[in-house]
Amino acid sequence: MSTTRKRIIYIILIIAPLLCIFASLFVGRYPLSLPLVVKTLWGQIALINYNIPDMYQTLVWDVRMPRAILGAMVGGCLAVSGASFQGLFRNPLVSSGILGVSSGAGFGAALAIILFQGNTSAVYIFAFAFSMLAVLLSYLIGRVYNATPTITLVLGGVVVSSIFSALISFTKYVADPYQQLPAIVFWLMGSLATARYHDIIVAGIPMSIGIAGLIAIKWRINVLSMGDREAHSLGVNLAVDKGIVIICASLATAGAVCVSGIIGWVGLVIPHICRMIVGNDNRVLIPASLSLGACFLVLVDNVGRIITGSEMPLGILTALIGGPFFVWLLKKTKGGGW
Repeated sequence: MSTTRKRIIYIILIIAPLLCIFASLFVGRYPLSLPLVVKTLWGQIALINYNIPDMYQTLVWDVRMPRAILGAMVGGCLAVSGASFQGLFRNPLVSSGILGVSSGAGFGAALAIILFQGNTSAVYIFAFAFSMLAVLLSYLIGRVYNATPTITLVLGGVVVSSIFSALISFTKYVADPYQQLPAIVFWLMGSLATARYHDIIVAGIPMSIGIAGLIAIKWRINVLSMGDREAHSLGVNLAVDKGIVIICASLATAGAVCVSGIIGWVGLVIPHICRMIVGNDNRVLIPASLSLGACFLVLVDNVGRIITGSEMPLGILTALIGGPFFVWLLKKTKGGGW
């Protein structure tokens, strides 16, 4: 890839999420004109009084802006985690929740809804804590033979996901069917409807740590994707590097899931789309996944807000888009060449 093309790609990757966030400020039940949105934004930034009604100020700055920013953060984190895990495990069917992060977060959130009557802070804490517990259990299962082979890590994640999925079903069974059960079901389907700046700050800490770590070691993921023998022959400490990738990707995913609920397919579909655009080099693939994942989830959230009278959960839309895409991908690649 030429230097000029790389520069163009990086410029597009930086600008695209910003444009999607800006465009989302116009989407909703209350239409806003371009001059009104621009004046509302610039008035707050430059401290200029344009006599904009408080309703529009609140709509732009307190409702749509935090929702768009959080959507971009969540989508970017899920996509980057998925791309990192696919490179680490050398498996194109691996997603960001392969080690049980999503199932663990789902059980933690459901438990918090039952015990604390849906207290938002408790839901965030329990979802994050149980998601990281799921990763720890998957890692311990993967070290059955005092090593961390790829296949045992994946199988450990499958086992842990199944256990937490069963626990989620149990919480649904014992939950109050009038208040707690609907809240659990809605959370599990994923949504950004309650996004606030507080959510961005709270979830932004683990997400930023995870993304920064993955970007810093993106070239090592290239080495790990060559296989354990090749990586070891190049002087890579497999246990340390695998642990860093798993921890960083899990932090990013856990931070995203604890504020948005379970949103599937983003970490599976977006990395494949990025590979079709920029190739398999993780030094470019990781930033591309971050940008495209952010754009994707913001756009899907916008569709969910206008497609029906009431908002459609993100998990439903991402599944409806991700399933047909993989059918098309199988047809295009004839089941191989990924």
